[in-house]
Amino acid sequence: MDNPFQLITDAFAEDYQINLSIQGLDGGIMLTLSNAGRVVAKRMISAQQRNDPQRLKRLVQSIQFGIAIEQGHSAVAILQAMTDSARHALPPPIRKRPAALSARH
Repeated sequence: MDNPFQLITDAFAEDYQINLSIQGLDGGIMLTLSNAGRVVAKRMISAQQRNDPQRLKRLVQSIQFGIAIEQGHSAVAILQAMTDSARHALPPPIRKRPAALSARH
């Protein structure tokens, strides 16, 4: 079985800071994704989801879908990319451009 933490890291590390914290004795883990100090997504991952590769993959896709929708991407295009991942890729996150520095005199 693949390492579930590696799957999560591979899916999000390029664009987000990842924090995984144990939430209880039942094995639940809280996943928090942040970018530039702002929480982008927070999701509880049950032990059952974590230990089932297919459920974990669907959870990761669900999180990616939610983030993309919040960033203004087309839900139809995202769903198409998720259901036909061989030909389409999920759109990249919309990165905020840094504010222009004021000119010094």
